[in-house]
Amino acid sequence: MSQGFPAGAYLYFLLSFSACTGQAQTASKTSTVQTAVASNSSALEPIRWRDALRQEEGWYSSPEAMRIADNLLLYQRDNGGWDKNMDMAKVLTEKEEEELRSPIEKGRVSTIDNKATFTQMEYLARVYQATGQEKYKASFLRGMDYLYEAQYENGGWPQFYPIREGYYEHITFNDGAMIGVMRLLRDVAQDKPTYSFVDATRKSQAAKAVEKGVEAILKTQIKVNGHLTAWCAQHDKTNFAPQKARAYELPSISGGESVGIVKFLMEMEQPNQEVINAVDGAVSWLERVKVEGIRLDKVEIPSINKGYDLVVVNDPAAPALLARFYKIGTNQPMFVGRDGIVRETIAEIEQERRVGYSWYLEFPQDLVEKAYPAWKQKWKTAE
Repeated sequence: MSQGFPAGAYLYFLLSFSACTGQAQTASKTSTVQTAVASNSSALEPIRWRDALRQEEGWYSSPEAMRIADNLLLYQRDNGGWDKNMDMAKVLTEKEEEELRSPIEKGRVSTIDNKATFTQMEYLARVYQATGQEKYKASFLRGMDYLYEAQYENGGWPQFYPIREGYYEHITFNDGAMIGVMRLLRDVAQDKPTYSFVDATRKSQAAKAVEKGVEAILKTQIKVNGHLTAWCAQHDKTNFAPQKARAYELPSISGGESVGIVKFLMEMEQPNQEVINAVDGAVSWLERVKVEGIRLDKVEIPSINKGYDLVVVNDPAAPALLARFYKIGTNQPMFVGRDGIVRETIAEIEQERRVGYSWYLEFPQDLVEKAYPAWKQKWKTAE
């Protein structure tokens, strides 16, 4: 951690030093300095990790951007990946830095769940491009090697690597995990400007990894009565069958994860017939399972968990929704509490799960009604 003055403290020091040396301070000058401090106060406030990839391009060469990049070097595990659910942009104490350098912490497994690892890599690539500091490039390349090592031979990626036993070893689409990895590797393989520094060997590896990943996507797509539908949030690493994760995440067809997969496949530069068929089947399924005529209302109840509840209300004018999970074969929306029992309505599960999970999502209207028809028209000659 830097031993220099934090920016705010440094301004305070300059003001104090000026006063102590007896330099004359006119009211107007004092006012100007105070105004400058006030106007910069928001900039001096550390950002949150969730906002680190949302900054203007010029920001990535700033001291604050490099401070966060240095944090990521500390958080990176010996295997080359990162953990999840941490504010990696926070200002670290010396004790926290020491803990992150410890062999125990460095030796832990890494994950691609909840946007971990591939988001840290994108951030480091941006800061390297802006600063040219080799340590950020080296960290990014270690992350690439981690992703290559973690990929199954059949093309899928587990949630954790080294393998953590349990549902963590399934091929994981949940929360965009595998698709997030594939988007980054695709951008590397296509020599996007952010990743222009990557060597030719790793770019070639990235292209092959994406190709294998697409093969896994095609193998995991669920067929019902011979017709392609969509995907589960996680699939068996050997036979590609839909699998259970947590108690309330049962084998099913997943609305949200499937939308992300379809978008990725539609972005392919030269989709083959298998990919075209996969997209056709998935979009057809999305159209069939659209939930209409209801809305989800948030009802404030201060005395209960999170202070509110969610209630389904009949509303013919409400925008269409997509359920998080559907029963395979019937396309009935599924709602599951921590007891693992499938219910047909959200009202039947416990309030803690009702408000603690995204059971309904916005239906991808633009994808189905605009993007897909245009894509279909573009590639119809390939059929």
